[in-house]
Amino acid sequence: MLETEQKMIEILRILSENEKPMGSKFLAEKLQTKGYELGERAVRYHLKILDEKGFTKRIGYSGRQITDLGLKELNKGLVYDQVNFIFSKFEEMIYKTNFDFKTGLGDVVLNSSQLILEKDSCNIVKEVFDAGICVSKHGSINKFIKDGKEYIKAKTVCGTTIDGVLLKNGVPTVPIYGGLIKVEDYAPVKFSHLISLKETSISPIEAFLAKGMTSVLDVARDGEGLIPANFRIIPSSAKEKAKKIVKELSKVGINGVIDIGESGEDVLGVSVKEGMSGIPIVGGISPFCAALENDKDVLINLSGEINSYSNLKPLTKSKKAILEKSKNKKIKPLETILYKSMNLMQKINFDVEDFSGNLLTNISFIKESDLNESIEIMSDLYKKNPGKISKFYNIVDNQDTTSEFNKGISTICSLSIDGILNKNGVMCTPKYGGLLEARENPVFIELISYFGSSLDPHEIYIFKNMTSLTAKDGYQKLLASVKEVPYIAREETLKILDKISDLGIQIIKVGKPQEVMFNSILDKYSFGIVTGSGLNQIAAINENKIEVKAKSQEGFTSLNEMEELA
Repeated sequence: MLETEQKMIEILRILSENEKPMGSKFLAEKLQTKGYELGERAVRYHLKILDEKGFTKRIGYSGRQITDLGLKELNKGLVYDQVNFIFSKFEEMIYKTNFDFKTGLGDVVLNSSQLILEKDSCNIVKEVFDAGICVSKHGSINKFIKDGKEYIKAKTVCGTTIDGVLLKNGVPTVPIYGGLIKVEDYAPVKFSHLISLKETSISPIEAFLAKGMTSVLDVARDGEGLIPANFRIIPSSAKEKAKKIVKELSKVGINGVIDIGESGEDVLGVSVKEGMSGIPIVGGISPFCAALENDKDVLINLSGEINSYSNLKPLTKSKKAILEKSKNKKIKPLETILYKSMNLMQKINFDVEDFSGNLLTNISFIKESDLNESIEIMSDLYKKNPGKISKFYNIVDNQDTTSEFNKGISTICSLSIDGILNKNGVMCTPKYGGLLEARENPVFIELISYFGSSLDPHEIYIFKNMTSLTAKDGYQKLLASVKEVPYIAREETLKILDKISDLGIQIIKVGKPQEVMFNSILDKYSFGIVTGSGLNQIAAINENKIEVKAKSQEGFTSLNEMEELA
């Protein structure tokens, strides 16, 4: 069944990448290049199913096209397949790059961005290009009309181009992370957040594309802020060769490399193993992040296509590049949220027999003027979701007395479950933070690994307004976690979970060994536990346009110190 679904998702993916209708013969050929041995007859069988679902439609004798419904399904897809697809897409784009820096000819990887044609938006984007916070100042601009408004579509060079050029010249690169780099006095200091390319269903840079996450324009103007960047490693024996290639690329207008580390040297707070060298590269979409930061209507498509560099023209006459080399080499390596979680879980001493002891809590901050309305929203959510949302909460003062967000809402973190099980001799490891669509057969539509992210995935989903706990139409999208337990401990786990059912932490499902849980795959000899997040109440507040600073894993409390929602 899973293999059939994978094949249909791949057919949808191929159709989505081509504007013209495609026939079964062409689809069969494309599928073979991706490792799927399907003949025309088998492809027609899968297309019939896709037609019936409304995901594809026949266009005369020309073939099939993907529908809007099909595009939505593809975006949700088989989320475990998407986790692998993000990395494979980078590999594909790297392979397709054939740019020759000696001649200035060949194909490069492009990002595509759309924004309304207005003076203020264009000036913001141009200001960042002028400052050189980009991979290249070359691009293409096309105008178009949509819903009576004039837009521009800008295609700009993606940093993956540099990986492709390095590979074509015998230097293999391994893309590792996407994240945000903190800049001080125009010099990159450290990565403030990272997400592994192999541990997410959402592109890491895309995860940080939201107002309030980046501050690219501040960097362009004052040299202070956060910019998007990717991180890859190369064999350190190729370091000098890579430096020469980067220098040659700069001569033809392709830049963005922040540093090339020594063998085994940590770079901007990212650990690198001996024998490898780290290379951070500025996000090619940085100029458009600046527009997004300033409330401009921007649509960004990362690593969207391959095109000839000769088709691009300079977007600015400016020659400057304001970013300097990193000055501080000795930065404490950034730890993943998994390691933080496991250390905090050790401090949980909750007793399942008498309900005494500490639980791990999230503490999110709001303005005092929004407190009463926020509690009403949480109460309403709890009433409509009995047994699904925890009734326990607490109000605390923000220790930062200078902040206008002076009231904290403390809720029970679902990692309390992991801590309780560990305390009782059952190894439980948080695996994914996800966004669960609560349809008749629930599915995860996003997953980010706790092992591959420095930021709690649920904070990202709230920041990007991806939840829909209070929406009246459509499926409810809630925050949920996937935990992994050795299958031999399943019976003991069920007994412990039964004892703590009154805690109000939503146990959505306890799986069986080798079971795919709502589209998430676990290790062969483990079973999964899917729980609702303690931040769901906070997500509901955010959905009601109340400004909230969502924070997970921020403190500890006992149950008798908490209040109950009415």
